[in-house]
Formats: sequence, structure tokens, C-alpha cells
Amino acid sequence: MSRMSMTDNGHHGIPEATVNRLPVYLRALYALADRGIATVSSEELAAAAGVNSAKLRKDLSHLGSYGTRGVGYDVEYLVYQVSRELGLTQDWPVIIVGAGNLGHALANYGGFASRGFRVAALFDSDPLVVGTEIASQVVRHADEIESVIARHGVSIGVIATPAASAQAVCERLVAAGITSILNFAPAVLNVPQGVDVRKVDLSIELQILAFHAQRRAVVRVAHNGERDQGDGGWSGRGGQDRRRRGRGSAGAGDMPMDGETGVAARAVAT
Repeated sequence: MSRMSMTDNGHHGIPEATVNRLPVYLRALYALADRGIATVSSEELAAAAGVNSAKLRKDLSHLGSYGTRGVGYDVEYLVYQVSRELGLTQDWPVIIVGAGNLGHALANYGGFASRGFRVAALFDSDPLVVGTEIASQVVRHADEIESVIARHGVSIGVIATPAASAQAVCERLVAAGITSILNFAPAVLNVPQGVDVRKVDLSIELQILAFHAQRRAVVRVAHNGERDQGDGGWSGRGGQDRRRRGRGSAGAGDMPMDGETGVAARAVAT
């Protein structure tokens, strides 16, 4: 495969949006491989990854992979191509700073090892936590961060600390040579140029889900309101007749006229 010239983002002419989708393709490919599927069409792979097939074909063309007409892509070889482009054909030592509930869960996550990442060390500053064992790792004191990074040649760090200490931890990691940070702390990190930060904020993701859940609930209520009025005979010719009969009189004339409640419900939905 001919290599394209290096770009500012460090990738061989591959757009950043494509780089962001490659892990999604790799996850879908792993799932296909686990099911014993040897070849996959662009349409099938695109559906599994949640993108359209034209975008997938364009993304994979940046890797020099075009598939075979009438056959599709070789799953095993495409796994290798994507893994190589993502740098996953080598072992990446990772350190986790923060051994609380989240750090504990991350250290126990089996997906790291199976995807080319090895937890080299786990750190904390709590005397009650330091020295305990998590996922076959003895929790080290935070004072050892710099020496471990140098000893293991670590370039990826995971921050799972409280927000108040995240920036200070980040600065220590960067000063020690870390160039890539995965941040789980609910804080925005300031880093120098040349350091990549990926932020994972679970509360933000839940808030976005709550927004969509609320929107669906409002639409559902509005829909049910319109349906109930339809069942009660407040639409069509009958509603018009009742409105004419109730004009100028008390009782029926004081009731909502045809479509009034439905209009209000639709306004809420909008």
C-alpha cells in the first residue's frame, strides 16, 4: 500500500473524522470475526457500524482497502489493516491515575488487553488504597508516577481522579512525557500543543439521553391527547355541528371547541 504524506494530525493523509470512525469499524469487524464470518460487503459492514456504505468505502479507501467486487472485504485482513493504522499492532502500556470506583472498574476491564493495551500501573494518593491489589496490580503511590512512566516508556495516561485534582495530575503526566490522555474526570484539561486529550464524561452523556427521553415523553403525551379527543368525538362534522349549536349559550358553548385541545398539544410537542 502506498503511503500518503503525513499531515498535521499525525496520520497519513487520513481525515480526522475518518480516524474517529476506524475504531467503530474495528469493533464491528471483531464481532463479525467472532461469528466466524470471513467476508463482508460494504453494505453489511456499514449497517453494523451505523454509517452509510458510501462513507465506509471512502474511509477504507484511505487505508488502501477497496474490497473485491461481488465478494466484499476479507474480515481478517481488514482487521489487520485497521489495527495497523490505529497503531494497535504493538503493545501500549497505559497507566491509570485514581483507584476509586471508576479507576477500579477500568483496571478490571478486560477489553484493554484484548485490544493491544496493557495497564502498566495504577496510582492513588489515599493511604488506605495504596498497597491494595486491583486486577493483579498493586496500587502505587502517586509519588511514583514519573519513575514508572520513564521505566515503562508510557505515552498514554488515564485520569480517573476527582475534578479538583485532574489538572494537577494532567500537568504531572505531561511533564513526565505522556502525550495522550483519556480523561474521565468531570473537568476540562488545559494541555500544551502536541498532547491529545479525549474526554469521557458519563454525566454529560446521561444528560443528553435525558433530553431525548423527555422529548419523546412530551410527544407521546401530545399524541395520546389528540387520540383521546378523537375518541370523544371532538373532530369532524359532529364537532362543527355542536359548535354551531352551542354558540351564544352557556354550558356546551363554554367547552373547548373543535381542535382547541389538539392544537395546544401539538404546540407542546413542537
